[in-house]
Amino acid sequence: MAIEKVREYFESFGAAACIREFDVSSATVELAAQALGCAPERIAKTLSFLVDGGCALVVAAGDAKVDNPRFKAQFHTKAKMLTPGEVEAMVGHAVGGVCPFAVNPGVKIYLDASLRRFETVFPACGSSNSAIELTISELEQYSRFDAWVDVCKGWRAEGEG
Repeated sequence: MAIEKVREYFESFGAAACIREFDVSSATVELAAQALGCAPERIAKTLSFLVDGGCALVVAAGDAKVDNPRFKAQFHTKAKMLTPGEVEAMVGHAVGGVCPFAVNPGVKIYLDASLRRFETVFPACGSSNSAIELTISELEQYSRFDAWVDVCKGWRAEGEG
């Protein structure tokens, strides 16, 4: 199971005990926010895209939506989300539990600017009923991200870039 792979991964950082598992589903932003008792925007959702024939994960705030022109400007291709089967094969986690931890080799990980407004966020941990609370610097460290990007909309205050 992917959660066991993620738990093992976090053991190398001494943080496996911080993973939370729920009796209810946390497979969507709304369900995760309910399970955690937090605002939906603090859920760090991981979106999977096909970029240059490989997989690119974009971790974004729960209230953010991919902005196609920004995505194309960043990645030089149209935003094409992977199918559920492609996600599991390419990333190593099933939809509902996709996270930027313990992913398959070659997967690129990007953190979206929408996350920077929070002290802590809650990404999944490889299953549809798990999460971990991380500071932004912990998310950077544990995800081994490739770069920060700004490819989402819907989260900025009116009139902001």
